[in-house]
Amino acid sequence: MKKVSIIDVAREAGVSVSTVSLVLRQKGKISSATIEKVHVAINKLGYVHNVAAANLRANRSNLIGLILRDFSDSYSIKVMASIVQELEKQGFMVFLGQPLNEGEHLERCLLSFKQQGVAGVIYLSSDTTSAKLPSQIRHCPLPLVVVSQSLIEEECNLVMRDNRQAATLATRYLIERGHRSIAYVGGNENDRIRHQRLLGFRSALTQSGMVYRDEAVAACSEDTRAVSNATRHLLENNNTITALLCHSPDAIIGCINGIHQVGRTVGKDVFLTQQVALLGFEDMLHVNLTSPSFTYVSSASEESGRQAATLMIRKINEPELLNQRVTLSGQLVVRESA
Repeated sequence: MKKVSIIDVAREAGVSVSTVSLVLRQKGKISSATIEKVHVAINKLGYVHNVAAANLRANRSNLIGLILRDFSDSYSIKVMASIVQELEKQGFMVFLGQPLNEGEHLERCLLSFKQQGVAGVIYLSSDTTSAKLPSQIRHCPLPLVVVSQSLIEEECNLVMRDNRQAATLATRYLIERGHRSIAYVGGNENDRIRHQRLLGFRSALTQSGMVYRDEAVAACSEDTRAVSNATRHLLENNNTITALLCHSPDAIIGCINGIHQVGRTVGKDVFLTQQVALLGFEDMLHVNLTSPSFTYVSSASEESGRQAATLMIRKINEPELLNQRVTLSGQLVVRESA
């Protein structure tokens, strides 16, 4: 069977070959009626546009390399899904890499991207303890966009969440609800997300005439048992605490257990002394299937993905574009726990 060509499509649609080419590349000012005729002809003839060949001729690529090291991180997974969705809308495809480390494996991943002819690289940073990027990423010769949950001090195109704003928003909400003894639970001492949130926590307390107390801030590992123990210790040593800011999804689960261990319950009623309000920084469907559902400040993960994809396309189309830094604020979602 003869292979259908772009010439056949043009003949069937009654337009020029160049018009079909423009429609396929979504370029030029073509009327909607003409676009419809071309697509009808394509569907009727079963024409398949060879994007790879077209890109080779035009010396361009529609492939974007995406690096995600931590598939257990719900934020990164949501960002990845949003990036893929947005890039596909714009005619790009994603080539995914998951290097096991930031050394040899990351180097091989970037080499593979280069061999596949990707147009640019989006790097989802998973290290919340360092302000530096891996050397291979810093020296990546391709257009680069970094998505990070914490502040990166490198000069690069960066999309990040505003952790300080999120904690300020959460703390102010709890204060407005009448809470006067609030604690922060979870995160290791060297976690940069935790550090940035504590700045917002302290700021909101100070602005409301309240005192920031080190003993109301419990650092611990992400293990739910460790968080549970830290929560129990906090509440046993200060029974006036009526609200907890939870560092992570795992911290929420650990906090619930710790609250129950001291004979208290989760709830938003500040006047019921046995209740402790819980407020997190990321939606968790598996926890919100329980009762009560959890109040949180959104992580802006979907918008982070959209912004990263948009910035990557801009960088490809405008190679001289100066480095951009996009900081995204979270939104308070009020439910039953606070």
